[in-house]
Amino acid sequence: MALFAVFQTTFLLALLPLRTYKSEVLSEPLPLTPESLKVSVNSTRQRLHLQWTVHSLAYHQELKMVFQIQISRFKTSNVIWVENYRTTVKRNRVLHWSWESKLPLECAAHFIRMRSMVDDARIPKPGFWSNWSSWEEADAQNSLGHDPLFVFPKDKLVEEGSNVTICYVSRIHQDNISCYLEGVQIYGERLDRSVSAFELKNVSFIRKKGTNVFCKVDQGGALGGIVLFVSKVLEEPKDFSCETQDLKTLTCTWDPGSDTGLSKQPSQSYTLFESFSGKKTLCKHRNWCNWQVAQDSQETYNFTLVAENYLRKRSVSILFNLTQRVHPMTPYNLFPKNVRATNATMTWKVHSIGNNSTLLCRLELLAEGKVIQQHNVSIKVNGEYLLSELEPDTEYVARVRCAYTNHFWKWSELISQKFNTAEAAPSEAPDVWRNMKMVSGHPTVSLFWKPLSKVHANGKILFYNVIVENLDKPSRLEVLSIPAPARSTELTLDQCSYQIHVTAHNNVGPSPASVIVISGDPGNEEVESGRVNGTEDGFSVSWKPQSGDATGYVVEWCDGPQDLPCVLQWKNLGPNTTSTVISSGAFRPGVRYNFRIYEISAKRMAHLLEKKAGYLEELAPSDNPQVVMSNLTSHSFTLSWKDYSTESQPGFIQGYHVYLKPKAGEQCPPAFEKTVLPEDSVCCKHTIDNPEQKTFVVENLQPESIYEFFVTPYTSVGEGPLDAFTKITTPDEYSHILIRIILPMIFCVLIVMIICYLKRQWLKEKCYPDIPDPYKSSVLSLIKSKMLLKL
Repeated sequence: MALFAVFQTTFLLALLPLRTYKSEVLSEPLPLTPESLKVSVNSTRQRLHLQWTVHSLAYHQELKMVFQIQISRFKTSNVIWVENYRTTVKRNRVLHWSWESKLPLECAAHFIRMRSMVDDARIPKPGFWSNWSSWEEADAQNSLGHDPLFVFPKDKLVEEGSNVTICYVSRIHQDNISCYLEGVQIYGERLDRSVSAFELKNVSFIRKKGTNVFCKVDQGGALGGIVLFVSKVLEEPKDFSCETQDLKTLTCTWDPGSDTGLSKQPSQSYTLFESFSGKKTLCKHRNWCNWQVAQDSQETYNFTLVAENYLRKRSVSILFNLTQRVHPMTPYNLFPKNVRATNATMTWKVHSIGNNSTLLCRLELLAEGKVIQQHNVSIKVNGEYLLSELEPDTEYVARVRCAYTNHFWKWSELISQKFNTAEAAPSEAPDVWRNMKMVSGHPTVSLFWKPLSKVHANGKILFYNVIVENLDKPSRLEVLSIPAPARSTELTLDQCSYQIHVTAHNNVGPSPASVIVISGDPGNEEVESGRVNGTEDGFSVSWKPQSGDATGYVVEWCDGPQDLPCVLQWKNLGPNTTSTVISSGAFRPGVRYNFRIYEISAKRMAHLLEKKAGYLEELAPSDNPQVVMSNLTSHSFTLSWKDYSTESQPGFIQGYHVYLKPKAGEQCPPAFEKTVLPEDSVCCKHTIDNPEQKTFVVENLQPESIYEFFVTPYTSVGEGPLDAFTKITTPDEYSHILIRIILPMIFCVLIVMIICYLKRQWLKEKCYPDIPDPYKSSVLSLIKSKMLLKL
């Protein structure tokens, strides 16, 4: 204890003088004036660099001080910047401070001075400023040459959106100097008799080679200019992520954003730093970087990605566990084997991860671009799976991707493989129909069938077999082989009944047979035709069954208009169906379509059940009938249009409109009503509501009057086009009576004249006989002969 007390006393006595000295030093206010102030100019970065010392400090003394710095431009009285700079000062330590000028340093002389003050909490007395140092001048113009015009700053590098000050120094009168930014004149502020400045706000990136700024003397021709390099703003890396495929190498990826590279500045660089290990690597690529996993079983990683260019830095960090970022490599050697019509086995391999880790692989089967099967398989190296329920002769795509089972992070990339299943015999009978007609007194059957769908063809159809069997008398079967892709054939038969079998064949075999029976007795197929209405979806056709043993129904129609060759279409329906919707892309408005509904009996014979006719959309008639006028009298005439076909019209004809124009002031006949035509002319109209009536007698007319008539049909949509009227004139009422009297009289006179002409000799003899010549009379000759005898 005594020894310890002696040691303690000695230590305190030694420390007391030191504390006393230190207290004395700190309590004394010293005028610590900055000394050895030097100023240098960095024209590239447009910065003034200052360095100075404080010599008045005691040896090993440290003080916190504040330095007030003043910067003047052009002259010392024009102070443009004042700043207080705080730092810790030691004896003879060189202090540094820099200042960036917005105005290029070459355009003006700058003057700098400073003073200091102790700002240390250990000194209780209030501080006071030292004396100012002397002004130091920084004049970059001293290095300029003798050219008449200079523009600054040279090769300035800024970010897009920055504000930039440009100036020029002229050694001549500057009132006639103009400056241009990319050919557009700019206007600035005159700072001195030889200096003008221009502030460019929010500058934009134009090109990697820079933005051109130049000034010129309007008269003298002197020219000066600079290139301003505007860089894209360096962005923070996005979507920063790291993962491994083999637990040996980490691959980190990110979205770098815009490239900030210019001809003056390379693209931004990326550095990857890991905090736990303290290691870092300079990345060789803009958007990814590899990192070797440590061999000391480090599992947790804390990465910081730093993006950097000449102007700024950006960084982003990520913390993760290695085993939870496993992204397996793409599987390989995906092949089908033992491919049959309805199944196939898929095999593939995977890259191992670590110590034979287990992978979960997903096998997907696609048909026509859609996933139809999906299976999960756990494997280590080799994968295999049997795909079943496949369609014959179908192209499939199998694809596989795998994921790490322990901690799911991501699926691997997909590997795909196409394959085709084998063919099989067609699974469905062809859809067959017939059309019968008489040719030279013999029934001719046109046989049609639809090609099998890909699902039912099970392969490429090579040909169709048509077997014709006579049901009324024994005979040899007639077999016809029709090469595909033919879809019809014609058969000439007699008056017997025939059973026809049609099968489709591919490389494997035939399809089930489609059977149709042609009756030798066609029967009476004349049935009344009904109407069916069309809609946007097609024609809704319905019918009433006639027998209870029908095995099905067939609706038959032609896709085209009636005046074109028939493209026969049909639809097979089940026995319990009494309606259907017939739709076709060939249906057009204004075209009449005729539907025939057949009932299929248990013997596979077809009997006509009903007929239907309809329009997808009715239109107004396209033409008017050719009207013939007859039986013209003074009070009436007859109109007829018997040759007009109603079935070829674009709608159901509901009747006819008879238009009549009498002379001005004359009333409409009793059967007519007054109406106004589209061209605003007034006429009389009579409506015939029976489409089968194609004659009409216009009565109650005035004699010797002029009338005009016109006949047009109408449908539910409207009437036919307005054609020209036909003009007639009724005859006089009495001339008709005179004609009835005069004509018989003239006829009688003619008959009398003809008879008189034929009997003219007889009439002459009766009415005008010949007078005998006395000299030629026979009596006279007799007298003469008697006289001679007497002599």
